[in-house]
Amino acid sequence: MKKNMLFALIYFLPFQLFAQQHWDLKECIDYGLKNNRSNVVYENEKKAADARAKEALADYLPKVSITGTFDDNLKVQESVIPAGIFGNEPLKIAFSQQYNTNGIVQLDQTIYDQSLLNGLKANKYNKQEAELNIRQNQETIIYNISNSYYQIYVYREQLRLIKENLATYHKQMEISRLQVQKGVTLQKDLDKVTVDYNNAVSQIHVAESNLTLAQNQLKYGMGYPINTELPIDTVAQQKVTFMAEARTADNTFAAGNRTDYQLSGVNSKLLDIDQSRIKAGGLPKLTGYARYGAVGFGNSVGPSFRDLSPYSAIGLKLSIPLFDFFKRNAQYAQAKYKSLNAIENLKIDADKYELEFENNKTKLAKAQSNLENDKRNIQLAQSVFRTTDLQYKKGVTDLTDWLTAQNSIKEAQNNYLNSLYTFLQAKLDLEKAGGSLKTFYTSL
Repeated sequence: MKKNMLFALIYFLPFQLFAQQHWDLKECIDYGLKNNRSNVVYENEKKAADARAKEALADYLPKVSITGTFDDNLKVQESVIPAGIFGNEPLKIAFSQQYNTNGIVQLDQTIYDQSLLNGLKANKYNKQEAELNIRQNQETIIYNISNSYYQIYVYREQLRLIKENLATYHKQMEISRLQVQKGVTLQKDLDKVTVDYNNAVSQIHVAESNLTLAQNQLKYGMGYPINTELPIDTVAQQKVTFMAEARTADNTFAAGNRTDYQLSGVNSKLLDIDQSRIKAGGLPKLTGYARYGAVGFGNSVGPSFRDLSPYSAIGLKLSIPLFDFFKRNAQYAQAKYKSLNAIENLKIDADKYELEFENNKTKLAKAQSNLENDKRNIQLAQSVFRTTDLQYKKGVTDLTDWLTAQNSIKEAQNNYLNSLYTFLQAKLDLEKAGGSLKTFYTSL
């Protein structure tokens, strides 16, 4: 008894562990949001935006510089004192010696510069832009992973339906083979069924290949190792259409929900700030400074470094640009029209995004109607086939009618699969158009 229990535990435990590893759509997206390589790129851009903010602030902070010079005056310059001051003849006097050293420490502090103050306003929007880029990247990851996941779901549905058809053909082949052996039917009837059976086998190979490609695309979107198996939760996939249908009525449009619209708004603000910054470039700039230095002279190197005379100064520097307004006005005009265009483009984008939303809503309604209709068609085709199959077994109808009824099932299944993927794609596109991809993700 104990051995049987131990055997059962050992036998079932691996399957339980394996089952726990199956991934549903939300788990795939969770993994992708953490491991997709593009996350690193946008996080680095956010850090770069923080660094740009510090750089802009640094222009308004004190600056300290140290300057040192050492001159070897190969020929000392002489100055002339006119005649009559110290004698009847003009005097040539050198006010320096062959070696000259000069060291200066200077502190500069911007007191007022309106263009810098306007530039500091851009820091807020630069950070917003970086955060919105991260959000947009996350929405792209959610969209791509969901799309690949839905493809896997549809291809698995296709494989399931084709295998059901394959089993039907295989059963009929066995019956036809016995009938041929008994001389009840012709070889051509068996060949007809065999052709459809072989076509179904080929369709399975194509579907399996497409499934592998979709799985690889899903791994890529997640940042998951391509050569590592990724078991998808087929049980959770049965809820896919239900989840999509459940959120169909939740979508209401607002352009401000879209990340790309918010990014355009931030860009408009930055252009407006740039316009103000250029305009402020014509205002006076006031700077304060403090300087301390020492100078040394000597006819040899030693005294020029040893015998130093210190000096110091503090002061204010006022800069008033007078004759650069032609260039500045041209730059201001460019910035002005860029800002005006950004405002107009916001309005254009709002209309474009609303059109996109309404069109996707219409597509979704049509796709949902087609999906429901194609589901019913499969049931009708199966009902017709069951009747035809019964009639064929009783000898009331021939194999041609049987094959026609079975082909009707295949056609209905193909229409259903196309409608299923179109519906899921339309739902995903509507979430994207409404700016609700993250809401869609959290509702899974």
